[in-house]
Amino acid sequence: MTVVIDRTQSAPVASRAAGPVSAAARVRRKGDPGGGLYKPREPIYPKLVHGRWRNIKWALLILTLTIYYVTPWIRWERPGALPDQAVLVDFDGGRFYFFWIQLWPQEVYFITGLLVLAALALFLTTALFGRLWCGYACPQTVWTDLYIYVERLFEGDRNARMRLDAAPMSFNKAWRKGGKHAVWLGVAFGTGGAWIFYFHDAPTLIRTFWLGQAPMTAYVSCAVLTFTTYVLAGTMREQVCTYMCPWPRIQGAMLDKHSLQVTYRLDRGEPRGPHKKGATWEGRGDCIDCNACVVACPMGIDIRDGAQLECINCGLCIDACDEIMLKVGRPKGLIAYDTDSAVADRACGRKPAYPLIRSRTVFYAAALTVVAAVMLYGFTQRKPMDLHVLRDRNPTFVRLHDGAVRNGYTLKIANRTFEDLDYAVSFEGPAKAIVKTPGVPETEGPLSIEVPANTVRAVRVLVTVEPEALTAPNLPAAFVVRAGDAQAKVGTTFLSGAANAP
Repeated sequence: MTVVIDRTQSAPVASRAAGPVSAAARVRRKGDPGGGLYKPREPIYPKLVHGRWRNIKWALLILTLTIYYVTPWIRWERPGALPDQAVLVDFDGGRFYFFWIQLWPQEVYFITGLLVLAALALFLTTALFGRLWCGYACPQTVWTDLYIYVERLFEGDRNARMRLDAAPMSFNKAWRKGGKHAVWLGVAFGTGGAWIFYFHDAPTLIRTFWLGQAPMTAYVSCAVLTFTTYVLAGTMREQVCTYMCPWPRIQGAMLDKHSLQVTYRLDRGEPRGPHKKGATWEGRGDCIDCNACVVACPMGIDIRDGAQLECINCGLCIDACDEIMLKVGRPKGLIAYDTDSAVADRACGRKPAYPLIRSRTVFYAAALTVVAAVMLYGFTQRKPMDLHVLRDRNPTFVRLHDGAVRNGYTLKIANRTFEDLDYAVSFEGPAKAIVKTPGVPETEGPLSIEVPANTVRAVRVLVTVEPEALTAPNLPAAFVVRAGDAQAKVGTTFLSGAANAP
């Protein structure tokens, strides 16, 4: 069942005037000239609630912030002069370190694969359980929750904040507002500071940062993150989710009537209305129209209006409603994670069904499995070495006095391990080929080249072929590099100029 809400019509004046008028409503009316292209922000004062979903949000807030702030300080021992920071994006060294995993720039496709996996997992989660990411783990939600917590510490809960905003400026108002914004700026600065630690050695950067010796990119990045965190989590809040973030509009294509969402069970709640203690519940719904769900919502919406773009599925309205249901002696769950199909089934007297296996969930799960399998195979098949062969372009070949032809090549050997390795380089192609490196005496068998750990070494190699082996102008060839059980083979061409030979 789909609920369509017409938000294009303004509420009647009489309904606006009914009941107490909040500071938010007064600000709205003051800035409402009767229309316009842009709508001024309506201040939202979410009320603190207690319950299962609020506790889950507190736990996830602590967990995610702990991971974000602590991770750059975790040490992970690596050999030699390699960085010992567990998670580090090392632009100077061209490496990405994640505990025991090391990725080179040429392996950026693993990052792409992880992003695809994250997107597919998000699609599947949304199809099954709605916007759980938005309500519990999105950075905008997490930092906004933190900022609202700080706001409550200085200004009190919903009613106290509304009275403070409506009151004239005074010392009490000034220190509370000033203290709140000072802590907000401190949190924002800590957010930007933690971010730059992911790109530099954290213990070193925290010292050079305050001495003015850190890279300019560190100061700029910290300033940008400080500003955006303060503005987005402190002043814009729900506007980021409603107007700036594309996900609320994209997720509409992921949902269907069987997707779990925060739902007002109108089959149980209607008809709604005030209820006096001791009065019968016959002939009416369980909703007493107390608006507890509305004042608890950080997005400022009424969940009883049905599914809405602004709803982030945080579940706070569930906790608020459950508190009221317990007080009036009715079962909890008037607002709950439910599906449109289940609500319609109960309204028609049918037993609700919750099918998790549906065409879209099967598609998302299959795509997720395929991408994960490809990623896992690619990661397990990573080679500890890499080889690139560049043939000289000018001159393409050199004819020696005895009729032999020499080609020059540059081999780039990448050692992706944490140990120095000796590589055996051999040449496969024309018979009687002699392979040597300038400045190194000729030896029989493969060349031995040492490559330090976690580096790329470029080696100049000269290949000489006797005249009797020059059977064609272009001869197929290949370089083979071995180190223990690992091997890399790259094809190339030996240019002989045989057709032009005298």
